[in-house]
Amino acid sequence: MRKIITVFGSSIPNPGEEEYETAYKLGKLLAQNNFDVCSGGYHGIMDAVSKGAVEAGSRAIGITVKTFERNPSEYLTEEIIAKTLFERIDKLVEIADGYIVLRGGTGTLVELSVVWEYINKNIIELKPIGCHGKMWKPVVEEIDNRMKFEGRKTGVVKHFSNIEEIVRYLSESLK
Repeated sequence: MRKIITVFGSSIPNPGEEEYETAYKLGKLLAQNNFDVCSGGYHGIMDAVSKGAVEAGSRAIGITVKTFERNPSEYLTEEIIAKTLFERIDKLVEIADGYIVLRGGTGTLVELSVVWEYINKNIIELKPIGCHGKMWKPVVEEIDNRMKFEGRKTGVVKHFSNIEEIVRYLSESLK
């Protein structure tokens, strides 16, 4: 059975834009490395990663929510509809064997924070988390410094400058 990687990121990027194309390439790379993908199921990065994965032969699972009056990505092979935003986030976390965080805003920050906190509080087992892009580097460093200060586990979230490194990290971590 293929492992599932949940990808978090912005709903804003459009086809042809760098963030969208990076997510599309990531979806393909994940599929080529025998992963299925999961996302929030809508547009932007969620659409791009789903498209890339499906085109390369993997499943694309979307966790959507009733309160959003949007159509899901046309590339989903499976849609799971959550009743609330909190249920959606829980399902995105629960379904995954690992996580990738791409560029995003407050929603993406919440998703990363929930995964990190669930691992920190032993609500879920330690799973690999990779963040991509310069926006996440200071966030990861600052929280890791705080974890060290508090005597908690550090190095839970890794920062990567390219998606190939993240996929390699996930592949090695999830053997």
